[in-house]
Amino acid sequence: MNKQHIINRFVKYVTIDTESDPNNPKFPSTEKQWDLARVLEKELNDIGMEDVELDDNCYLMATLPSNIDYEVPTVGFVAHIDTSPDFTGANVKPQVHENYNGEDIVLNKEQNIVLSPSYFEDLLQYKGQTIITTDGTTLLGADDKAGVTEIVSAMEYLIQHPEIKHGKIRICFTPDEEVGKGAHKFDVEKFGAQWAYTMDGSQIGELEYENFNAAGAVVTINGKIVHPGYAKGKMVNSMTIASKFINALPANEVPEKTSGYEGFFHLHTMEGKVEQTVLKYIIRDHDMTLFNKRKELMLETAEKINKQLGKDAISVEIKDQYFNMKEKVEPVMYIVDIAEEVMKDMGITPLIKPIRGGTDGSQLSYMGLPCPNIFAGGHNFHGRYEYVPVESIIKATEVIVGIAQKVTEKFK
Repeated sequence: MNKQHIINRFVKYVTIDTESDPNNPKFPSTEKQWDLARVLEKELNDIGMEDVELDDNCYLMATLPSNIDYEVPTVGFVAHIDTSPDFTGANVKPQVHENYNGEDIVLNKEQNIVLSPSYFEDLLQYKGQTIITTDGTTLLGADDKAGVTEIVSAMEYLIQHPEIKHGKIRICFTPDEEVGKGAHKFDVEKFGAQWAYTMDGSQIGELEYENFNAAGAVVTINGKIVHPGYAKGKMVNSMTIASKFINALPANEVPEKTSGYEGFFHLHTMEGKVEQTVLKYIIRDHDMTLFNKRKELMLETAEKINKQLGKDAISVEIKDQYFNMKEKVEPVMYIVDIAEEVMKDMGITPLIKPIRGGTDGSQLSYMGLPCPNIFAGGHNFHGRYEYVPVESIIKATEVIVGIAQKVTEKFK
């Protein structure tokens, strides 16, 4: 793999702003996602991919035909082109740090923004490697443009090395994954793969086939505004009621106090005035029974406070978002085993653990395309401290090539 070629490709992708918008029902949610999609469409044609198709919903699919004379399952690889709206992805200025020395990386001297291993200790795993960061004013976009880079680079490598045997491979780049819609208009039948892998994990070695069950909740609290000088017995302050609701939920079951299989309630948006306050939560749990209990607790909490107040001040609307892919992957666990074997063959220690989030793969698995998740290499997603080691991008690219080869051996 040509290291500089991969760096150049990744830098090209991340400097194209593709931030998605959770408040826009259009598909894709932002027009600028088309900018990268069209760049990729041309690039896939240029490297020699076949059946390159960018559809009306900004899904880009392509085929690498089989170069063997017997039938093996068609395998897919998927990544998303959008970046998170949690932090700006406009005017990304990547910084390439060769031979990382294990010390603080100054991202922005003027604003005193520092990426430090004393806080982000995972950095020390990559001492001596090439680290790509931002200038501290944007996110990087390794989530998931590292995955896009890896898939394109792997396809290019296989085309340039026909001596490497592989079956038919399908790839797809999706929009709007970061706002939960990445699989909503994915045409599984047209894709035509028996299974796929999302290249959307974090540190090197990650291999995941379990993810959160997920729901979103909107809690609306209605109050009554009265002149504060004459408010006794009349004013109903929705923000005060909102604080009761917030404090009634388990204080330790929040993202900053949980890990592993532990679920949480996450209050991510709060807008309020006396007359009305709106709280927006995400609810997460790997276990379906516990997940349903979390939803029930939110409804019960609202009901309890309403009874205390003697009025229906609080209403809660809960919508399921996606479910744990484990149920759909376990019956075909050999697809995880193949990826695990490839990593071990390469000297990579597989880190098989639950995803504390979701990927396109979780929804695709329920749509008939079992889809575990493989590391893409980045760290500290969705913020100014995001970084990716170039060596991890290269290793992920090699894992894709290895899976293509392994399938021809397993199904001969």
